[in-house]
Amino acid sequence: MRYVSTRGGMEPQPFSAILLEGLAPDGGLAVPESYPRFSAAELARLRPLSYRGLAFEILSRYADDIPPADLRAIIDRTYTAATFGSDEITPVTTLEPRLHLLRVANGPTLAFKDIALQLLGRLFEHVLAKDGITLNVLGATSGDTGSSAEYALRGKRGIKVFMLSPKGRMSPFQTAQMYSLADANIFNLAIEGVFDDCQDLVKAVAGDAEFKARHRLGAVNSINWARIAAQIVYYFKGYLAVARGNGEEVDFAVPSGNFGNILAGHVAKAMGLPIRRLILATNENDVLDEFFKSGRYRIRTAGETLSTSSPSMDISKASNFERFVFDLVGRDPAVVRELWVQVVRDGGFDLAGTPSERRLAESGFVSGKSTHADRLATIRHVAERFGVIVDPHTADGIKVGLERRDPGVALICIETALPAKFAATSTCCASTPRRSRRTSRRARPPDDPGCS
Repeated sequence: MRYVSTRGGMEPQPFSAILLEGLAPDGGLAVPESYPRFSAAELARLRPLSYRGLAFEILSRYADDIPPADLRAIIDRTYTAATFGSDEITPVTTLEPRLHLLRVANGPTLAFKDIALQLLGRLFEHVLAKDGITLNVLGATSGDTGSSAEYALRGKRGIKVFMLSPKGRMSPFQTAQMYSLADANIFNLAIEGVFDDCQDLVKAVAGDAEFKARHRLGAVNSINWARIAAQIVYYFKGYLAVARGNGEEVDFAVPSGNFGNILAGHVAKAMGLPIRRLILATNENDVLDEFFKSGRYRIRTAGETLSTSSPSMDISKASNFERFVFDLVGRDPAVVRELWVQVVRDGGFDLAGTPSERRLAESGFVSGKSTHADRLATIRHVAERFGVIVDPHTADGIKVGLERRDPGVALICIETALPAKFAATSTCCASTPRRSRRTSRRARPPDDPGCS
């Protein structure tokens, strides 16, 4: 397996080379030259495997320059009951027939990002030890990536972590998880602004090739392909747990801010997993919903980016979106380069009337938007009907998923965090009796649940 840049300016590289790099030298993102595919017979053989066995079968196709025995050992040390609560790693809860919750947030920081970052920490350590080098990890977070990365990399030999986060825009739980760490290799930096400002700083530094090389900079954000590869695994796990036959199609509902989680579903589908639709849910920051409904991608300024009660999705420039667009335009790097020139120059682009418009309609993506009032109502509904409390981001996904649900197709909603991380919203709304109340349509900050 070799990797190229979405913008065409990188010679094909093996997995270990792009693992530590983040952005490609030309400012693009590393993607596989092609996606490996599983036949129906191969899918059938995956069904009895444990999560660790499934992870090896998938990841070995993307990281084929790591000796199989070493990769299997890394996976076995990563995905344990001690770390993720059970050997299922990502168990499925059936809420009612053909409605399921894929629970991928049982790691040490109670967020789905632990699935990838616990693995990434061990992959980093393996490659650095083999090559005898050190790494300075520079990242940006809207809340969950920061703590997941820091818990995965704390104390790791040869690694220092510098994490940028938007001051005052994370939940109290997220802030405490990050800023309470006292490990000598962890450095937290609060930035005045929104997540996109943090992400822009990281990308600007990563785009300086000389500086990046001199200071041995690496990335843990979802621009790192290894994170996407690790997340592909739980789409296979969810499908195999729910589908009654290997050819049966299912839908996934995914709350999305930075587009990494749902991109893994897109790749899983390209690999042959029978996914009919990927249902993308945004909060009030609805850049992606607008794109999938109209073909128009229009980024928002920091002043236009709302602070909401699902704060990890308060993002207006999804860093993984470029990988999807690369596939959407027929994997033509020249087209991608021109589109991102338009992003810088005009603040976005419009695919309406282009050859890519048809591909977008056939991509299997549908989308919807969830507001503060919607997520409160969804948290309460799920608690009352199914006895399960969900966090506000998962509620966004469930709300849009139910709107787009086809009763004849199994719907798998991905739980992206546990409610304890956003207790002010999740537990308040789940426990408050249903009653008439006025709820402002305006987005609310994370510490204002608005339940009364």
